[in-house]
Amino acid sequence: MGVCRLTKAGVAQDQLFATEMLSTLHFEEQARSRGYRTVAGIDEAGRGPLAGPVVAAAVILPETFDLPGLTDSKKLSEKARVRLYPMIRQQALAVGVGVARAGEVDRINILQATLRSMERAVGRLSLPVDFLLIDGNVPLPLNLPQQTLVKGDSRSLSIAAASVIAKVVRDRIMLTYDRLFPGYGLAGHKGYGSAAHRDAIARLGPSPCHRRTFGGVREYCQA
Repeated sequence: MGVCRLTKAGVAQDQLFATEMLSTLHFEEQARSRGYRTVAGIDEAGRGPLAGPVVAAAVILPETFDLPGLTDSKKLSEKARVRLYPMIRQQALAVGVGVARAGEVDRINILQATLRSMERAVGRLSLPVDFLLIDGNVPLPLNLPQQTLVKGDSRSLSIAAASVIAKVVRDRIMLTYDRLFPGYGLAGHKGYGSAAHRDAIARLGPSPCHRRTFGGVREYCQA
């Protein structure tokens, strides 16, 4: 089993990492024991924000994988995620990223947009995948063996890796949007519904990257 631990000395030397570290490839190994050779972990970032896309990532890790500090992206600082991102890219056998923009979220709803972004991430893997480990409890409409895992980003290294990739990619998109649509503070809150963000929407109206079907935005959309 791949081990991902951080010693007390390691924590003292680098506080970028969370103190609770994920250390299991249990579900990946379980799938391989049933004959599935390539297992992809899938997660998303950006279901809740008022602006920006939902981004999903699919990551296939090698059977032997050791990356100290890797855990659910929500438990990591931004600096830790940015530091881990190239390491995951380097060690992973394959990484795929899928994006559903705000307009698509508005057309088909956030759940369906999330599933589409996950499907796109799987489709952009450079290797054929035999089995999917999906964060959450909703399977993908793909003809592939799969397992959903509630809180999977805290239970599977592959899903945790996907959560970091998705979050970093989405954050970079939001930095671009901040330059394109100044005044909303998108670089800071990344589209989430902070008080400052809601005040900016009320003052400026929604930008093209805002989700017009979401509460906090739709109230300011012209009929």
